[in-house]
Amino acid sequence: MTMAIPLQPPSLQRRRLVLGALATAAAPLVHAQAGSDASVRLVVPFTPGTGIDLIARQIAGPLSERLKRPFFVDNKAGASGIIGTQEVVRAPADGTTLLVSVNTLVMNMALYPKQGFNPLTDLQPVSQTSWGQLLLVASEGARIQSLKELVDRAKAKPGALNYGSPGAGTPHHLAMELLKNRAKISLTHISYRGTAPAVTDLLGGQIDAMFLPIHVALQHVKAGKLKALAISSSTPHPLLPEVPSLNSLKLGDLNVDMWYGVFAPAGTPRAFVDRLNTELRDVLAQPAVARSFETQGMTPAHSTPDAFAKLVAADAKRWSDLIKAQGITAE
Repeated sequence: MTMAIPLQPPSLQRRRLVLGALATAAAPLVHAQAGSDASVRLVVPFTPGTGIDLIARQIAGPLSERLKRPFFVDNKAGASGIIGTQEVVRAPADGTTLLVSVNTLVMNMALYPKQGFNPLTDLQPVSQTSWGQLLLVASEGARIQSLKELVDRAKAKPGALNYGSPGAGTPHHLAMELLKNRAKISLTHISYRGTAPAVTDLLGGQIDAMFLPIHVALQHVKAGKLKALAISSSTPHPLLPEVPSLNSLKLGDLNVDMWYGVFAPAGTPRAFVDRLNTELRDVLAQPAVARSFETQGMTPAHSTPDAFAKLVAADAKRWSDLIKAQGITAE
């Protein structure tokens, strides 16, 4: 006689299906938390040779050794960093894809409202890696000797002085727009496609002033071809201790230092994020890493994931408010 196999109650069947689905969904997360040997891609949304690229390559080796899994750099440049960032946002949240970026990330939120993602909700901050200083410089031909003189001349003849940037919406551009907003002055913006052509025209006297990364400007300042007017930090820089900070104008917070850091796709297991944060803290403390960062005008800086998230959110609001107030577009 054939024995009938009793059917499972519908409620039990549903419960087992749900548990199975949860187990399947959790599998990659457990895999990431367990510290697998799968490769980790560090996406750099800009070209090789940039400061961000240097950061990624400096941390990749030590992280590979510490976590016993390969870390490699993948440059995905384009659209002011949006293309590479979008790739990370869409990647599985399993610890195998990370983003190494700069504060352009949040500046883009107001400049490109249709970029298709929100870095505040679609990315998980892992850790800050460094600060980068900007130096406000003037060309020889402009004959501007101090920050105060720049402000005074801009007030006396609105729009007569001009300034350059590597492109609309870059930190160099928005730093000057913040100074213009706080000091209530007018300078004409000349937008270039990249830093090199802007520096060429600055040295040639075609533009009067510009914010530049300190490592780019320093050689020309030392050679007497550019005049250093102010540093973006709250305090003077050790390489140029005689150059005052923008805050010396006493117009409120004018610190426009660039932050750099590591992000993961939203939903990446917190245990993996915390482990990576701890390892990055030790990597950034290495003297060799500090020396390599200095060549790009950067200072190593570590933070907890939560502290980095607060910095990113506050910066997003600051730049969004400025972009709206100044009527800045990415065109």
